[in-house]
Amino acid sequence: MTIPAYLSGNLAPVPDETEAYDLPVTGALPPELTGRYFRNGPNPRPGEDPGHWFAGHGMIHGVRLKDGRAEWYRNRWVRTRKFTDDAPFFTDEGLDRTAVRANTHVIRHSDRILALAENGLPYEMTPELATVGPCDFGGRLTTAMTAHPKQDPLTGELHFFGYGYAPPFLTYHRLSREGELVESREIEVPGSTMMHDFAVTENHLIWLDLPVTFDPDRAGMPYAWDDAYGARLGVTPRGGGVTRWFDVDPCYVFHVGNAWEDQEGRIVLNGARYAPGSFVAGWKRIGGSTDPARHAAATGAARLHRWILDPASGAVKEEALDDRAVEFPTFNDDRLGRASRYLYAVGDDAVVKYDQRTGGGAVVRQTGGDTGEAVFVAAEGATAEDDGWLLSVVTSGESSELLVLDASDLSSVASVRLPRRVPAGFHGSWLEES
Repeated sequence: MTIPAYLSGNLAPVPDETEAYDLPVTGALPPELTGRYFRNGPNPRPGEDPGHWFAGHGMIHGVRLKDGRAEWYRNRWVRTRKFTDDAPFFTDEGLDRTAVRANTHVIRHSDRILALAENGLPYEMTPELATVGPCDFGGRLTTAMTAHPKQDPLTGELHFFGYGYAPPFLTYHRLSREGELVESREIEVPGSTMMHDFAVTENHLIWLDLPVTFDPDRAGMPYAWDDAYGARLGVTPRGGGVTRWFDVDPCYVFHVGNAWEDQEGRIVLNGARYAPGSFVAGWKRIGGSTDPARHAAATGAARLHRWILDPASGAVKEEALDDRAVEFPTFNDDRLGRASRYLYAVGDDAVVKYDQRTGGGAVVRQTGGDTGEAVFVAAEGATAEDDGWLLSVVTSGESSELLVLDASDLSSVASVRLPRRVPAGFHGSWLEES
């Protein structure tokens, strides 16, 4: 029997939940790193074959750091209605948005910890990773919620969207700093696409309307590349108004870096871009039709790319920024929507730092293992944009560690040896304790 790619190698799930205390530390953890690092990803239960890497039940891996110590590790499945009751997502009455996998991201907003997957409602979790239940913000959220919301560092508001299988295909939402859903409005697009991420600038919302479309008649994963759909980026004023669309070369983008308006009023957007053939090849791998993939960054080779959109003239400029295969771009979130200098990304076995101001050569840190998203944590009282640390789970064989790097030069600060292998996953957050 051939094991599918999405159940093989470092995509292979772990069979159970566990916890451990007083974890071994190499180097010295900065004492001000006091909080929790949570990382989400798909992890089907033993004997389950979800049919696609993206379809496994969500499992969050957590590490508690305090006063220079690694107090505990634990992993827990997100107990959605799909996990506990095998509830169907499509029902005779419509969609059950609580019957989701919640396997993509985990964030905190207004003291709620939310496990996210883009096809349904978020699930609230406790700081110890127990599942509280689905969250619809007092009944006001009637669409899905993206796994990539954006928190404005100045206002504290959370911007997000939901895409649908039927009209409205795209809906923008805004949460207040206090966690109240205060705005929802439709953004008109021609069809249902897999819009995984978006971007926010100081004055605009940036949409990725790209040619991976939904078809209910497709067996298994209902999304696939669609040459006929076209590719475009949309720009909507944050305060409301008409969306302006810019045609771009066909591609797919799972993850953007930062975006901002330059001095000429043009919008600068960076992201990990998949060319059409690269996306199709990667989509087949994580769907199990070819050889096992070692990591998300290896499943189709995205490359760092820049789009510059000029609302005054309607012109678009595109340029490749690097030719190495990278994914999961991150940055100092305090610069969200404003011009930022540094961008981080990961390859198979490396963390990469880009200087977007000078355009000089990237700094590369080899990790010696399969490298997860590098989450930036700012140092207390930081005066420089890259004054802080990067946290990443690195796995080699059956061993995993939480690696802490100095974000300024990617030098090693410390590593925490975890009690088990952590499979390749998606996104995580640092939840600082106040």
